[in-house]
Amino acid sequence: MFKKLLIANRGEIACRVIKTARRMGIQTVAVYSDADRNALHVRMADEAVHIGPPQANQSYIVIDRIMQAIRDTGAEAVHPGYGFLSENPKFAAALAKEGVVFVGPPQGAIEAMGDKITSKKLADEAGVSTVPGHMGLIEDADEAARIATEIGYPVMIKASAGGGGKGMRIAWNDDEAREGFQSSKNEAANSFGDDRIFIEKFVTQPRHIEIQVLADQHGNCIYLGERECSIQRRNQKVIEEAPSPFLDEATRRAMGEQAVRLAQAVGYTSAGTVEFIVDGDRNFYFLEMNTRLQVEHPVTELITGVDLVEQMIRVAAGEKLSLAQEDVTLTGWAMESRLYAEDPYRGFLPSIGRLTRYRPPQEVAAGPLAEAGKWHEADAPAGETAVRNDTGVFEGGEISMYYDPMIAKLCTWGRDRAQAIEGMRLALDRFELEGIGHNLPFLSAVMDHPKFTSGDMTTAFIAEEYPDGFSGAELPEAELSRIVAATAAMNRVVDIRRTRISGRMDNHERRIGNEWVVVIGGHETAAIVEADRDGATVRFDDGSAHRVTSDWRPGEPLAILQVDGAPLVLKVNRITGGYRVRTRGADLVVKVLTPRQAELARLMPEKAEADTSKMLLCPMPGLVVKLHVEEGAEVQEGQALCTIEAMKMENILRAEKKGKISKINAAEGDSLAVDEVILEFE
Repeated sequence: MFKKLLIANRGEIACRVIKTARRMGIQTVAVYSDADRNALHVRMADEAVHIGPPQANQSYIVIDRIMQAIRDTGAEAVHPGYGFLSENPKFAAALAKEGVVFVGPPQGAIEAMGDKITSKKLADEAGVSTVPGHMGLIEDADEAARIATEIGYPVMIKASAGGGGKGMRIAWNDDEAREGFQSSKNEAANSFGDDRIFIEKFVTQPRHIEIQVLADQHGNCIYLGERECSIQRRNQKVIEEAPSPFLDEATRRAMGEQAVRLAQAVGYTSAGTVEFIVDGDRNFYFLEMNTRLQVEHPVTELITGVDLVEQMIRVAAGEKLSLAQEDVTLTGWAMESRLYAEDPYRGFLPSIGRLTRYRPPQEVAAGPLAEAGKWHEADAPAGETAVRNDTGVFEGGEISMYYDPMIAKLCTWGRDRAQAIEGMRLALDRFELEGIGHNLPFLSAVMDHPKFTSGDMTTAFIAEEYPDGFSGAELPEAELSRIVAATAAMNRVVDIRRTRISGRMDNHERRIGNEWVVVIGGHETAAIVEADRDGATVRFDDGSAHRVTSDWRPGEPLAILQVDGAPLVLKVNRITGGYRVRTRGADLVVKVLTPRQAELARLMPEKAEADTSKMLLCPMPGLVVKLHVEEGAEVQEGQALCTIEAMKMENILRAEKKGKISKINAAEGDSLAVDEVILEFE
């Protein structure tokens, strides 16, 4: 077995690999850019080597810099993680030339499967069902539009060397095909150093289901079930689960056998993933093969008890697989929520800055992975529902504009799908994250969405269910009633503390009131709080009542309560006259007033918001790649105004209505902050 392993990556996947290597007794080497000098993966590794500036194309994907780090540290093997150089055959070749082991597949398999055009041809030859499309490379935007017309809209424009949602666009007409071709080409060049583009038919109402394969150097290859990855945004997976709620055993077996057949056809070794598009009749089509570890691999680990990183390392060391196909069992259900530095209230645009508070829920060990002794956190308590958090950040750390916006992967395991979902709901509610915009509220909302809980979803779920974006979850009346009772009871605790601090409690100069008016969204509820040693009973004027118990203390940002015997977790911040309360994807202003305060509040005027309708504001921190208009130009609704690049993604800002440009405040190459004015209209 190797004594020293270098991880040619960063962030949560580097931390993830380090945990397994540490358990196996292998020393680790981290690499880092200027932006990652104080990163968590650097702190966790036994050694760390600086490799250059923040830009990935000057550090993490520069093969010569990684090779020098290997020479300087004497690392015997390299794990590439995912992204960056993980599917770069030139990197695999450079390692082989140096006599260093690549913890991944052979160079030939990377070349065959890493290129989407070649992989589709090989899949077809191996008898794997494939999606119709144009297998040749596309030279320019006009050719892209012509080919798309021949295939028939809608089409998917994809980077041949792409992955992770980068370099992908859906086009519904010629204009979108031309524009999508150029954006995909730019993103592919920036992210992968390869701007080749191809086009295939976009299957409507699809489900994205992938098969995990594992092969050794002795001819053994197995599949470890499937993962459902249909909850996607901009072709980027957001929520994954294993197994799929849609597949039956016959379809699972057929997909698994085809995945194994393809892997064997190219001499594949190590862990890999064969992705399929599955239609409503369970017909499945090969999409691509990822010759690396997938972001969502933890859900497979949680239901199989197999540490995929460990298996990759053992295969690379020449060991045989320790299990055969008949040994693979799928036990329980696992969920993964990707926590991104993306603001759902701003169209999921990237957010950067300092994590002023980062408190994930406590990890809990349960299920096959814990039973197999493969749980990485030795101090994680045992439980009925597992909670796992793979992350690469820490409180006080910075989220950079240079890399992928992922903050963490929160996973849960349960005996069945319902238990895994409920575990995820509570874990998301307990996840404290402040300082940047993030998608945690959206993840919580999805967990309560009827289509998701029923398993009836496609890759169009977000576009169909949130066509106007996300503005917060609408909680049912029963849940709002529980929140009203909880905040009224909590406010009484605050009032008691305030009177004790003032000294008026002891000399009986002030009684603690028990009559309150709770206001949420303009709706008032009169409440009487009857407190005792064990909690409080909150009665409403309609005769209903709730029993509230908790050990919450004023000032704590997380309140874990029981309301009528059921858990309720609230993120709580004091504001004037009440609280900001966040739970289950809702962000609420809850006023708790005395009857007299409520009477006076009804007479207060509302403050008008500033008028920014004649300005184009930068929706996220980013770089101005291109200005598409000039001062004095007349623009039409939907016309491109400016392209902003942030976190390796290009975002085209368009005119919301017809108008004339009166002033341009930014220039190409400028770095802008959130809400900075790019241009103004007459």
